Amino acid sequence: MNDLISAFLSTDGLLIGTILPFLFVILVVVFVHEMGHYLVGRWCGIGATAFSIGFGPEIAGFTDRNGTRWKLSAIPLGGYVKFVGDMTVTSSPSSEAANLDDESRKRAFHLAPVWKRFLTVLAGPVANFILTIAVFTVFLNLYGRTVIEPVVNEVRPNSPAAEAGFEPGDRVVAVDGWKVSEFSDIQKYVSGRTGDRIDFLVERDGSQIELTAAPQYIEQTDSAGNTVRIGIVGITSMARGSDAVRHQTMELPAAFTRSIVETGSILERTFHFMRRFAMGREDKCQLGGPVKIADMAGQAASQGFERLVELIALLSVGIGFLNLLPIPPLDGGHLVFYAAEAVMRRPMSERLLEMGYRFGFVVVLIFMGFVLFNDIFGC
Repeated sequence: MNDLISAFLSTDGLLIGTILPFLFVILVVVFVHEMGHYLVGRWCGIGATAFSIGFGPEIAGFTDRNGTRWKLSAIPLGGYVKFVGDMTVTSSPSSEAANLDDESRKRAFHLAPVWKRFLTVLAGPVANFILTIAVFTVFLNLYGRTVIEPVVNEVRPNSPAAEAGFEPGDRVVAVDGWKVSEFSDIQKYVSGRTGDRIDFLVERDGSQIELTAAPQYIEQTDSAGNTVRIGIVGITSMARGSDAVRHQTMELPAAFTRSIVETGSILERTFHFMRRFAMGREDKCQLGGPVKIADMAGQAASQGFERLVELIALLSVGIGFLNLLPIPPLDGGHLVFYAAEAVMRRPMSERLLEMGYRFGFVVVLIFMGFVLFNDIFGC
């Protein structure tokens, strides 16, 4: 029994080593997302009756002077802001008006102009992106970044690069017409295009030549200790200490600009992955749910608080992206309906809204079941 308790409570045990880091990561990301909704909603004059981190029964909470109930709920896998008059997802302004007094109507979400509702819903994912940019900015400003010139150090035998004719010393100028400025540009582009034929423009002995290679999957361990499958062509960069590797310090403005670029790059790669996944061209094991996130949080926490914060930034941009998918009841689904309302200059019919939300709810449940199955049985 003592061994069981020790394994559960030790720093690398289930509670401290996995559950607490997981809760910390999830709660921060969810809080920032919901705070985006809340702050912009209040700025738009929309009242909030509840701000919850988690779902289900309330564990602890308080009510502020504006009448908003701030609470921590039992199931820490999300959260919500309940705005005044926000009784059902398919309620129309006409049906809601009958249930509210005059004062509440002025602060009701469904009775607000469509642009205010649009901004309030959009603010959640945007807040996630801002969190990612903020974390990246701080890290880049404090620690700078390592820049590696896009020069080939080694070509792995029997790799796609070897078959394509790459040689040590080649400088990659462009991939599929996109200009390359550092080696990480090649890695980012190649990693999500397994099986695709990629055209490389290479500089060799003062001349430029074109080479074509199709990346293949390889398993490797990422910086947080997790095993991932990515696409590679089989070239390695110059080692630290060579003239092709330098450390770049970054002042705050430059760090901020670079953080926006990096966040945009993550969003682009995520979109590209999801598109390929929908086409059946990506490994299903790359999608994970709560169990995989918990494992990643534990791995990151074991390497220090900075790694855990880095995971928060990466998860935050992912959550923001997923919430923008045009599927009800995700934020993106709401935004599609509000955009349609703005174009038609009238609310969509309650029947159409109900059908959309029912369909979207089924899609979300299937997706959640899929990633949970992956977590436990599939991968």
